[in-house]
Amino acid sequence: MEHADLQNPLFTDEDAAWAHYETLRWPDGPICPKCGSVDNSVRVEAKETKRTRKLKDGTTKTVTWKRRGVMRCKDCSEQFTATVGTIFEDSHIPMHKWLMGAHLICASKKGMSAAQFHRMLGFGSYRTAWFMLHRLREAMAERGSVQKLGGEGSGGIVEADETYHGKVEEPSEFTTKGHKFRRSKAGRGPSNKRAIVALIERGGKARVFHVATANRESVERIVRDNVDKAARLHTDESRLYPRVGKEFAGHDSVKHSAKEYARREGDMVIHTNSAEGFFGLFKKGFAGSYQHCDEKYLARYLSEYEFRYNHRIKLGFDDKARATALLTRTVGRRLTLRQPKEANA
Repeated sequence: MEHADLQNPLFTDEDAAWAHYETLRWPDGPICPKCGSVDNSVRVEAKETKRTRKLKDGTTKTVTWKRRGVMRCKDCSEQFTATVGTIFEDSHIPMHKWLMGAHLICASKKGMSAAQFHRMLGFGSYRTAWFMLHRLREAMAERGSVQKLGGEGSGGIVEADETYHGKVEEPSEFTTKGHKFRRSKAGRGPSNKRAIVALIERGGKARVFHVATANRESVERIVRDNVDKAARLHTDESRLYPRVGKEFAGHDSVKHSAKEYARREGDMVIHTNSAEGFFGLFKKGFAGSYQHCDEKYLARYLSEYEFRYNHRIKLGFDDKARATALLTRTVGRRLTLRQPKEANA
């Protein structure tokens, strides 16, 4: 497997970085975002641009820069760059640092904090690193129509499980049955904790969701929308799955309360170890790298772990291929500074 060399010009030379991204964005030649003309543009020399910003202490700061990679469409005369309509649009961060950042987040199995990102890439502020990571996580998230899990060629087994991680922002004093908590508002189990549901295709991909409440209705909807009817569902003894399990080719469960974690029935091994393994990786990585996040951002962090899991070595992706897969997802993922604050989990 080939791994990215940190001394590669893509990570140190701005011209090489732009050429690489333009090739990924436009494999068949530049595409005008206004009229859609393909490979009918010329490169132009852009003028220097100045922007004055007011700082918190009341002073002003003028930033001067020159746009790179500017193209002019011969059909409509529109000027554009490869970053239009991507997570890189209107960013003053050099492209070679974006490529390095994409490599680092893809190569860090358990994630990387914004503080470490800030130190390694030498940004002027922690806020820049934090927002950059959110843009990359936005690109990692699945969008649009995707193939259901457990279909043809996947082995036909999908593991479903749920876990609880971190306290909710507004804890309740009552259980879901209306009884008042006797002790702490967030003790053992799911009480007042953030619910996460995972579907793991045996030997394949994962889909992970943060839900307000992991009740039967929400879990059944997730399973129906994301699992092929021809698949066999493997779960623990939770009451969330027996009814929806009847809609699939089969439903098998293990009884964790009786310390049963796997059993063999003919050629099939019944377990939820893949889902448990994903949760273990997420929780260990989160505790070591991120420690805490607001609940409204949790879905983006889950997208990060899901993306790396779905592009792991077992599925044919090394660090370089994983970073390339991330860069190809940057189109149509525009994210402004206000949006992370309004993100919905």
